[in-house]
Amino acid sequence: MTARVEFSAKIQGAPVLRTARLELRAPTMADFPAYRAFVTSDRALWMGGPHGAATAWAWFTNDTAQWALLNMGGLIVSHQGRAIGQVALCHNPEFPEPELGWFLFDKAHEGQGFAHEAASALRDWALGPRGLSTIVAYVDPQNAPSRRLAERLGGQIDPAAATPEGMATLVYRWSRA
Repeated sequence: MTARVEFSAKIQGAPVLRTARLELRAPTMADFPAYRAFVTSDRALWMGGPHGAATAWAWFTNDTAQWALLNMGGLIVSHQGRAIGQVALCHNPEFPEPELGWFLFDKAHEGQGFAHEAASALRDWALGPRGLSTIVAYVDPQNAPSRRLAERLGGQIDPAAATPEGMATLVYRWSRA
């Protein structure tokens, strides 16, 4: 007798967050081509890129696996059913603290408030239902758009915060009210 195997698309621990225009959901394999295109392009400059396809795969699977391991990870930003970016709450071994991060896959979605809307929702989930007391964003000092977004999200620079080893970064902090 052969066992019946069923696979679930739900990733353990990953919430689905909805905003006025967006759905933030767990990544699926269908999202990987857009993720890979971002990581292997010049758009990944502020993340040390562009990187190769192997790094894109490693990051994609890491962001997904963290949900089962740490109850945090990456969420795909979906607008009208189309994946347009990612927000993440990650605590990789090289990160001293849980980090809120964001990116949009292509330039066509910039300037419309999508990153702000998505990052606000994940920040509020992290400091609310997820139960964290504080989170940070590690932002390259030269990355003016991400600095503006971190400040618009209410992040305050914490000059005393630990930084990832070898990374020139500003640390923006949010704490539970």
